[in-house]
Amino acid sequence: MLFCCNILVFVGGSSNSHYPPNKVIIWDDHQSHCIGEFAFRSDVRAVKLRRDRIVVVLEHKIYVYSFLDLKLLRQIETLANPRGLCCLSPHSNTSVLACPGLHRGQVRRGVDRADIYSIALSPNVQWLAVSSDKGTVHIFNLRARVFGEDSSSQQSFVQGPAIFHQNSSTSLDALISPSTGANPGSSLSFMRGVLPKYFSSEWSFAQFHLPEDTQFIAAFGSQNTVIVVGMDGNCYRCTFDPVHGGEMLRQEYVRFLKPDSRPR
Repeated sequence: MLFCCNILVFVGGSSNSHYPPNKVIIWDDHQSHCIGEFAFRSDVRAVKLRRDRIVVVLEHKIYVYSFLDLKLLRQIETLANPRGLCCLSPHSNTSVLACPGLHRGQVRRGVDRADIYSIALSPNVQWLAVSSDKGTVHIFNLRARVFGEDSSSQQSFVQGPAIFHQNSSTSLDALISPSTGANPGSSLSFMRGVLPKYFSSEWSFAQFHLPEDTQFIAAFGSQNTVIVVGMDGNCYRCTFDPVHGGEMLRQEYVRFLKPDSRPR
């Protein structure tokens, strides 16, 4: 749903569904009819909406469309993304999109490999939250540079974290580069370009640790607050220090499900 209005977007399902899983339908609930649709060669993994943008996520590619005329604005190649990981800033004057990139090792959530469960941008586009199967929510400082419409900055793209800024209908500018220094880095990062990419990686700015046997998703609240919800019915509200980072503080905990009613 597009915020709280009458515009809905849905994706087809299984063979018994009215629409196939590779089709996106834009529905006006006030007029009770379809006002647009997209069809792709592979299944749709996720759809993100803004008042002026539609973002369709496939397993290896992301398409960004104008909501006004459904014109394709950009295609973004990604690593395999079966969960459809993607997040979009809600601001109308500046669009920021975060998604898996084509290259590994620029921004890391930890030392070993992990399955990423969710990614989320803060409303001010300064922070990125990432949850994984290692039982930790990581916060990255993006140090976003939001350019105005009259910016004379040249367009640039970074190889690594696929985080883009858009200030017109035709261009996407990179928000960050691996050299911003906003997040802690490897102690051997001074040998960037000599040692493997891991040693020049940036790690998370703040962390919150959770049980590893449950899938969690994270989202931002107000004033440096992060809300974490688990499939086991546990919900946490925690805060992080925007200056020093480090371990986040748990402010509130609520359990919505009984142990024997955990979703399967």
